[in-house]
Amino acid sequence: MEGNHCDMNFKKCRRICGEISIPGDKSISHRSVMFGALAEGMTEVSHFLKSADCLSTISCFRKMGIEIEETDGILKIHGKGLHGLTAPKDILDTGNSGTTTRLIAGILAGQPFTSHLTGDASICRRPMERIITPLTKMGADISSDRGNSCTPLTIHGRPLKEIHYLSPVASAQVKSCVLLAGLYADGPVSVTEPALSRNHTELMLASFGASVTSEGSTATILPNPSLTGQRVEVPGDISSAAFFIAAALLVPGSELLLRHVGINPTRDGFLRVVEAMGGSVEKLNVSDQAGEPTADLLVRSSTLHGTVIKGALIPTLIDEIPILAVLAACAEGKTIIRDAAELKVKESNRLDIMVRSLAAMGADITGTEDGMAIQGGKPLHGAVIDSHLDHRIAMAFAIAALTADSVTTVERAECVDISYPGFYDDLRRISEP
Repeated sequence: MEGNHCDMNFKKCRRICGEISIPGDKSISHRSVMFGALAEGMTEVSHFLKSADCLSTISCFRKMGIEIEETDGILKIHGKGLHGLTAPKDILDTGNSGTTTRLIAGILAGQPFTSHLTGDASICRRPMERIITPLTKMGADISSDRGNSCTPLTIHGRPLKEIHYLSPVASAQVKSCVLLAGLYADGPVSVTEPALSRNHTELMLASFGASVTSEGSTATILPNPSLTGQRVEVPGDISSAAFFIAAALLVPGSELLLRHVGINPTRDGFLRVVEAMGGSVEKLNVSDQAGEPTADLLVRSSTLHGTVIKGALIPTLIDEIPILAVLAACAEGKTIIRDAAELKVKESNRLDIMVRSLAAMGADITGTEDGMAIQGGKPLHGAVIDSHLDHRIAMAFAIAALTADSVTTVERAECVDISYPGFYDDLRRISEP
């Protein structure tokens, strides 16, 4: 994010209480726009997340001729079918959104036109080789303008070939990029991951009419489906809910109800770790919509203990590791996080930043090559924390401050708008000073 920066101060609070309706899931909001644009007819989306990232996705598809409007809180996408996109007159700017950048690249690879894709300074440092490689193997003509495997990208649309891609990383963005390119291939396209990543693409594409199958950590899609506009109700984002769950767990005497939160098993690793640490999170009113399970979550303050977070669990909680590190710092005993090197190439190097910043607050924390080791139980104190314009870093330290002695300042705190524009208002509303 650029422009005016805002530093914010936070301090210890007495209690967390009340209830919150968590904003819509970012991953599902992105996909509802993309798939709605490629479907025939109208797609109506309720509880859409109007964050900076998701608005970047809307902007890109509008530039390719898709009419998108909001009426009475419902986002309406006037789809033009699989082959209905038109060549954009301008560069497609994805802002800070890695999801937009990588998924849209898969769609653009099979179009009968040339497009140019760029983003903000953070996106222009994030690795795109992980999508350039499989797309090129499918026959795509995609290049990094600066020759550094990052955006800006130039994509000359081409007919694409079938592929079974063995992804070296468990990444929903890579998997989704290849599956979306598979819509335009000449045969079946499969992606096998080292561990199963979030499966929102497979679930939602199937609900729109695509032929998608999953077996173990392999997903397969058949080309040229007839997609039909749908009604999509976006559940609350578990990645956003995690910060408030942590707040209620850590602040003594707290009880908080979070409404209609997505608990997809490829995304619920945070809840599994919290349970392993002794946290009290009760699932109420469990339901299912188009394969996406949701629940109300009742959270009560708890005495936490350390655990080990590694392996196949990591893709199910990759975005929650910053706030898990905060929980670990406040828990009794030792927490080990392994196999999380992916965090080095997110909006910032989240591993290094969490280690340095929690240490600045007094935590006993050591960085490792692919994670961190945290000896919990040391009292935290206030510090000045640079968000590095990373929304999850800013939110994690706003929560850490609730248990710390003296004031914590989060610099460039406005970056939360990337995923949760109302975060600070919601936090203020449930915090008793």
